[in-house]
Amino acid sequence: MSQSPVLQPPTYDDVRAAADRIAPHAHRTPVLRSRLVNEALGADVVFKCENFQRMGAFKFRGAFNALAQFTPEQRRAGVVAYSSGNHAQAVSLSARLLGIPATIVMPHDAPASKVAATKGYGGQVVTYDRYTEDREEIGRALAAEHGLTLIPPYDHPHVIAGQGTVAKELFEEVGELDDLFVPLGGGGLLSGSSLSARVLSPGCRLYGVEPEAGDDGRQSLRQGSVVHIDTPKTIADGAQTQHLGAWTFEIVRREVTDIHTVSDAQLVDAMRDFATFMKIVVEPTGCLGFAAVRRLADRLRGRRIGVIISGGNIDLDRYASLLAP
Repeated sequence: MSQSPVLQPPTYDDVRAAADRIAPHAHRTPVLRSRLVNEALGADVVFKCENFQRMGAFKFRGAFNALAQFTPEQRRAGVVAYSSGNHAQAVSLSARLLGIPATIVMPHDAPASKVAATKGYGGQVVTYDRYTEDREEIGRALAAEHGLTLIPPYDHPHVIAGQGTVAKELFEEVGELDDLFVPLGGGGLLSGSSLSARVLSPGCRLYGVEPEAGDDGRQSLRQGSVVHIDTPKTIADGAQTQHLGAWTFEIVRREVTDIHTVSDAQLVDAMRDFATFMKIVVEPTGCLGFAAVRRLADRLRGRRIGVIISGGNIDLDRYASLLAP
């Protein structure tokens, strides 16, 4: 495997550097509001819409920030990544922009649109069974065999710093917030968001939100160490992670106020609200934060709340079936 420089824990300075690095390539996504949502919840809610990011999710930020720091040797050899879909697309697109060969390990039941997009960006896809095989083991083996650099979907300082640019942009646009709700899978977006929040909105309460079936993050926060679970069965395919990362957990444990969970049914309700009130398509994982805000509405009245929408990549047939009466 190609060797990268010794990594250090990410800081807000790394987030600022990432913002400069990705600026010519990433979209500065819109912040949207809904009068109907605000009236229904009795709060002032702002949505950071990463469903409008390149390749349809925030993952582009972290992937590009990581690949852009490859050495010439690493660029020639190529990158390998594992992902259920959004990190796969992000690495493939970033690699294409930077002229780096990309190999992507994806579950055989990943959404067809995400597989097609990954291949369309030039990634070579290797499939596996997410319920019986270990994607991390497969990724490490491919890296060792072919001299590739492994870029995991969340547990890497450069990835975390890149994801932190989402919250950085949000706070720069709307100012300080009382609460920020962030989708939680492996913790890259949540830990990156915390780096920005503690500098730009130090009084903000920061919450991660997981699917009920995959509450490893909540268990880890309460236990004080990383908890491993079986692959959860949930419609939030971007949050079907089995554990937080070593890098992400240390930041989450230090900075996050709490971690909430929501049901698949609550995710569908949030998807429907996004479509009805805001006319936007959001994938189930991208609805985690808003679903939690809807559930906690009584205790959030009168507060200024930020919600990160992490992505909008979902097969249209699947989208229609989930929203069907």
